[in-house]
Amino acid sequence: MSWDVQSAASALLDAERARREIAPLSDEWPAMDMATGYAVQDEVIRRREGSGERIVGVKLGLTSKAKQRRMKVDIPVIGHLTDAMILASGEPVPLGELIHPRVEPEIVFVLGRPLAGPGVTAAQALGAVSAVCAGVEVIDSRYEAFRFLGPDVVADNTSAARFVVGPLSVSPERLDLSLEACLVSVEGRVTDSAAGAAVLGHPAEALALAANELGSRGTVLEAGWVVLTGGMTDAVAMQGTPGGISFEWTSLGSISLRAA
Repeated sequence: MSWDVQSAASALLDAERARREIAPLSDEWPAMDMATGYAVQDEVIRRREGSGERIVGVKLGLTSKAKQRRMKVDIPVIGHLTDAMILASGEPVPLGELIHPRVEPEIVFVLGRPLAGPGVTAAQALGAVSAVCAGVEVIDSRYEAFRFLGPDVVADNTSAARFVVGPLSVSPERLDLSLEACLVSVEGRVTDSAAGAAVLGHPAEALALAANELGSRGTVLEAGWVVLTGGMTDAVAMQGTPGGISFEWTSLGSISLRAA
């Protein structure tokens, strides 16, 4: 098949609606680069907005060196969040609407004022934050077995599917975010842990990166938006966990998820 931005956006949205895996676009479109991937993502988001969805924030992916090496990507990637992706606290993960969801803990920023790059430093980015929260992202690649290259995952809006933000809000001045830790428990057993330093050394670095990258493309991070700064640990598959998965932070409270 001969791919272009329009056909790639259609294939990804169709796969999501049908809960059907597809082969990575790069299998048949080897010339697709990161810029083309973002062009596909932009078209996907335009179509979501056209169907009534509203952008409520952005998310970063592949912010840890381990994940970058695993996926053969040397920079983090950025996607968009819409109101259709919000899971209320306590709401189950709707497996029947997803393909092969995985969950990962995040440190979440809520912006108190707009943030526009390029040229934003981590300190300036943190100054735009009104609150810090715990969060969990539900990722769901539309590609077979989560197999993709950098341009593929960017085109797929960085595997965005659902997200939940914890009920506890803390002022950023009250936390050392590089040391803010999270324990991951699957079926009641601790399986992983990490601190905020796993996210580019400090989550504010991820926020600055998002502001600068999107600013170079003419997008401003708006007041009130949420920013998911990237998975602190490896993602955990949601299927086959009837006892649920829980995440407990040092200062930001806890979030527990079960499948619907």
